[in-house]
Amino acid sequence: MAALIVDTDPGADDALALLLLAARPDAEVVAVGSVHGNVPAAVAADNALRVLETLGVEVPVAVGADVPYSGAEGTFTALHVHGLDGLGGFAGQPPGRKPTSESAAEQIVRLARERPGELGLLALGPLTNLALALDLEPQLPVLLRDVVWCGGAVHVGGNVTARAEANARNDPEGAERVLAAGFALTLVPLDVTAQAWADGEWLDSVAGSRRAFALDWIKDYVEFYTRDQGKRGCVLYDPLAAAIALNPELARYERHQLRVELDGNSRGATLISSRAGEDRRPARTAVRADITGVLAEMRLAFE
Repeated sequence: MAALIVDTDPGADDALALLLLAARPDAEVVAVGSVHGNVPAAVAADNALRVLETLGVEVPVAVGADVPYSGAEGTFTALHVHGLDGLGGFAGQPPGRKPTSESAAEQIVRLARERPGELGLLALGPLTNLALALDLEPQLPVLLRDVVWCGGAVHVGGNVTARAEANARNDPEGAERVLAAGFALTLVPLDVTAQAWADGEWLDSVAGSRRAFALDWIKDYVEFYTRDQGKRGCVLYDPLAAAIALNPELARYERHQLRVELDGNSRGATLISSRAGEDRRPARTAVRADITGVLAEMRLAFE
């Protein structure tokens, strides 16, 4: 049983990642924290509550950071991809529950202290909350079992600039803080997530399933990628990361010392570190993945 704290910015593909986790008997979602990214952090928290309520999962949801770790302005959303409410116009009524009173960073620290070595953290957005949690508890790399981050682009170009992937670019300082901290880190970068294409045939295959309502959440998302790619479908970035967090055998890896560029035109780029004398814990970096297997698992989550 994989016990996970999920740090997320729902977002359409985040919602499907939560659907996958809720459907898996080998996954225990302990708590959810929201972060700025696809939508503002407060909207992300409400969306997480809505999704979890619909799926019958009752766990605490904490509101996280709404600005990058540096505190600087400049974070951006992806409402043009996910819809103005983040869920394709189908967020619906306000959730029945409220977020908890503690911040997402405080929640991470509290749970890690309560269950040392037991909990993994699945980060599906910028790493701001985890960077802030490190400030509160420097021993967090020992207290958390591991961290899986859906972010970065190592051997490929970025998706928001020529070099930077969205989650890294939305908070380069936060990402660099985490990469340097010594976590047992698995990076699920754009190198593999961009390959997780769910085509029209796959979408049709889940349309008559018990949880077909989740297709409403990704309506705008599918329309965006259909226009962008010239063929019907969408990219399941976050579900791929969730599947790998539960079953690392779904991917093949390289191990690299990684850093995030903080300056210039390459700001937010995820780089294999070549700085002389630098000694940081290598990250297990996914370079290939069993996309067919992940799509099959995601189809089962709809049933």
